[in-house]
Amino acid sequence: MPLSPYKIHKIYLAATMNFALGSDYQEEIDYYNKIRKDIDNMKNESFKKGIAFNWDLPKRVDK
Repeated sequence: MPLSPYKIHKIYLAATMNFALGSDYQEEIDYYNKIRKDIDNMKNESFKKGIAFNWDLPKRVDK
């Protein structure tokens, strides 16, 4: 049985707010774990802040 949009939304909210799911249905648990895994991966990824500046730009010729 596929998950209803209402259940998907409730599971998403529980996962993003770091609440327990409180369900024994395997489909719901799998979806919850998938979202938690994605959130944990996003937290662990490093990213650069600011604007990257490339010093190897060719010199412009003014006409």
